[in-house]
Amino acid sequence: MNSEMLIRITRYYRALNRLKSVGLEKVFAHNLADAAGASAAVVRKDFSQLGIHGQKRGGYEIPDLIASVGAILGKGGSQNTVIVGCGRIGKALIHYNGFEPDGISIVAGFDNDPLVYSDTSQPVPIYPMSKLEETIKALDAQVAIITVPEASAADTYEKLVNAGIRGFLNFSPVTLKSQRAEGLPPLIVHNINIALELEQIFYELQFPNTVR
Repeated sequence: MNSEMLIRITRYYRALNRLKSVGLEKVFAHNLADAAGASAAVVRKDFSQLGIHGQKRGGYEIPDLIASVGAILGKGGSQNTVIVGCGRIGKALIHYNGFEPDGISIVAGFDNDPLVYSDTSQPVPIYPMSKLEETIKALDAQVAIITVPEASAADTYEKLVNAGIRGFLNFSPVTLKSQRAEGLPPLIVHNINIALELEQIFYELQFPNTVR
C-alpha cells in the first residue's frame, strides 16, 4: 500500500466512524469519496485491492467495513499515545477529543514544570519526566507526540526511544531522524514544523506559478 492510498484508507475509516455515530448502517462509494477527496471509482478500486467487496446496489455494511478497514490499519492493538511537553500545544492536544473516534487514546503527558503536573484523577494525568519510562511501560504506549522546545528535542527523543516508544509525531523545531537498532523494527518519525509549513503557504500565495 503506497502512502496516498494509506491516507485515503485512514480517511475512509474516520468517515465510517462518523456515519456509524449518527446511526447509519450502510454506505456507498460516493459517500466515502467525498470524505477522502477522491472519486467513487477510486474508492471501489481501493477496496477491491484490499479484498473488500460490497453489493452493487446495496452498498457496504458500515460495521463490517469498519472492522475490515480497522484490521488493515492495525486497529486491533494498543493505540495509546503520550505527549511530552505540556505547554500550549501539548495541552491543546491533551484536551482535543477528536482522537477517540479513531481509537487513539492520549493516556499521559510529561513535562519538567511542576506547575503543570496533575494526578490520575484527571482524564489525562501529567507526570514529571522522571516517571517517563515506568509510566510508558505501565500504559503500554507505543507512540509519543513531542512538543518540547528546540533545546530539549534531541534529549527527549533519546529518552523516549529508551523507554520503548517506536513512533513519533514531532512538533519541535528540530528535525528528528528515524533510527534502526539491530534486532528491532525501525522507528517511525513524522516531523511537523508549523512555521515551515506556513512559510511554504505564503510562498505559494506570492509565487503560485513557481510551485509544481
